[in-house]
Amino acid sequence: MNYINDLKKIININSFTKNKEGVDKVGQIMSTWLKEIGFDETIYIREEIGNHQLFTTKRKENLKNILLLGHNDTVFPPNTFEEFTQDNNWVYGPGVCDMKGGNIVVVESLRNIYKENKNISNIDFLIVSDEESGSDDSKFVTLDIAKNYDYCFVFEAAGKDLEIVTGRKGVGTFTITIEGIAAHAGTSYIKGVDANLEASYKLQKLSQLTNLELGTTVNVGKIEGGIGANTISPKCQMIVEIRYTTNYERDRLLNSLNEIVETSYIKGSKSKIEGLIQRDVMEANKNQEVLIKKLEEISNCKILTEKRGGVSDANHVSSCGVTTLDGFGPYGDGDHTKKERALKSSFERRIEMMTKILSYYQK
Repeated sequence: MNYINDLKKIININSFTKNKEGVDKVGQIMSTWLKEIGFDETIYIREEIGNHQLFTTKRKENLKNILLLGHNDTVFPPNTFEEFTQDNNWVYGPGVCDMKGGNIVVVESLRNIYKENKNISNIDFLIVSDEESGSDDSKFVTLDIAKNYDYCFVFEAAGKDLEIVTGRKGVGTFTITIEGIAAHAGTSYIKGVDANLEASYKLQKLSQLTNLELGTTVNVGKIEGGIGANTISPKCQMIVEIRYTTNYERDRLLNSLNEIVETSYIKGSKSKIEGLIQRDVMEANKNQEVLIKKLEEISNCKILTEKRGGVSDANHVSSCGVTTLDGFGPYGDGDHTKKERALKSSFERRIEMMTKILSYYQK
């Protein structure tokens, strides 16, 4: 259990996404560990968030190019949840499973390989600093380098039975702004154009886009509008999230969103939409199946799989056509809460598995 002390060291440093100093401290520790086993580092310096880090090795032409992917940031602001603790079976603390624990699996596996082979080749490790806030900055780094790799292994937490992840929903967030006309609700009711009423029609149309059988959800998470009870609402704003499991559903949703926004259910109202797809869908595919069979041969164990509604940076790499598998971190639960924990035995099994897999791709 040599990993425990290293895990404790980085868990006890607060690395909330907006805490640049803390995120960079964790990054500096990761840099020290990886440089000790022969990795070079490229730092993507950022002013308001932590720096992104790409650790690289030399290339050999006959080997597959592999990208390992993690993040240093957590969701916990300073003085909220910072302490590392443990008992016989579990470790507890911010990031033990999401995903400093996953980063430790990477480091320990690479250390094991380095003991046998002092010249690790064709394996790179990208660690970003803003995954928990949507990777709005780092996604451009990820998308830029992804095309250089044959395979990508992502170290978000494993499933309960150590499942790896083959599919993740795509997600987009949009703001719909509705303009009406203000009027006195008592003396000039008919002169007003009610933006709130327009929003109510749009809300129903948006909700009808949900298709649970296909895994498609549309959630109007926030509505804000109006001035007061005696005034026809001149403005209303709706914040909408879409999640989907296929590219076809993404296109259906985007077309429907535009149609709903362009339609005025209340005469005289005007609407506009702003927003974007934050992470595109990671669809399960045949290339993953082939790779998983190979990984089972290499590791000499059955690899279970699952799909998840949540997103990760695996979505970005997968969208570039790279064969991508996620969930190679330890098993844990309670992530994003003060009950976050990870199972010690899952660290050991993951480190053993990844050591075998990465060692194989050195041949």
